[in-house]
Amino acid sequence: MKKLRFLLSLTNDDNDYQIEQASSARRAAVKLGIELEIVHAKNDGIVQSQQLLTSIQSSTIPRPDAILFEPAGSTGLPQVARAAAAAGIGWVVLNRDVDYIAELRRQFQVPVFVITSDHEEIGRIQGRQLAALLPGGGLVLYIQGPSESSAAKQRLFGTLEAKPETAQLRVLKAQWTEASAHKAVSSWLRLSTSRDNQIAVVCAQDDSMAMGARKAFEECFANQRHLWERIPFLGCDGLPNTGQDWVRRNLLVATVYIPPNAGQAIELMMKSIEGGIQPPDRTFTPVKSIPAVEALLDQALRARASSR
Repeated sequence: MKKLRFLLSLTNDDNDYQIEQASSARRAAVKLGIELEIVHAKNDGIVQSQQLLTSIQSSTIPRPDAILFEPAGSTGLPQVARAAAAAGIGWVVLNRDVDYIAELRRQFQVPVFVITSDHEEIGRIQGRQLAALLPGGGLVLYIQGPSESSAAKQRLFGTLEAKPETAQLRVLKAQWTEASAHKAVSSWLRLSTSRDNQIAVVCAQDDSMAMGARKAFEECFANQRHLWERIPFLGCDGLPNTGQDWVRRNLLVATVYIPPNAGQAIELMMKSIEGGIQPPDRTFTPVKSIPAVEALLDQALRARASSR
């Protein structure tokens, strides 16, 4: 059997989750003897579409046997998916549910499937974390991913569903990176109106954005540490060497662990190609609070008792 070529398209190369996605894919490719190319879309859905179409339509380099991609824009690139499947290229969507999977599986004899997390459940976990930290309510500075991201929208929906009614969100937008969150929060803190808002918790939709927000508070209140040092920062992704480590070091109070799934996608694709059968149309990766919400509540109760 010829050596297979897979193409992995990620949203960017400076977000800790995307970096770990690439690492998990490389490990799987080495294990399975697959030639793997990784490209990054610079958080731009148009760039991503062009990159993938170039690979599908190229007459100068061999086409990949499968494309795995995490959408950078507002859509799951249905036309690109159809072009890939029509060219005999397997297609995997990571961390986004799309509505065209069943149609492509009916029409083309190539593996087509989704591996994703339940983003609304991720949001609900953060909502429950807020409930543990804010039994009496308060203002939450909420750092959301880009407007075109369905994952960002679903996480916000889940958070709104699970948070206490007395917790109010002030939503800022960023681009899944520390630098973008730092810029957004720094700009907001410079507004005179922000000083009228007493922030009780900072909650970000990923760990890198939480750390960018924390850096902005540190810089803005460099000589007034008492104004921010007791604010809990919540993140999401929870990777062992970043989010979980930041929780252990008390830089974040909590995170949500979302296992990278690019490596799993490669293994499923390889198994499907070798066995000639379609994998499940959707596979959901489990998520969990770190620490557990019950432990976070106990921690918050002890902190309030000691401050009296």
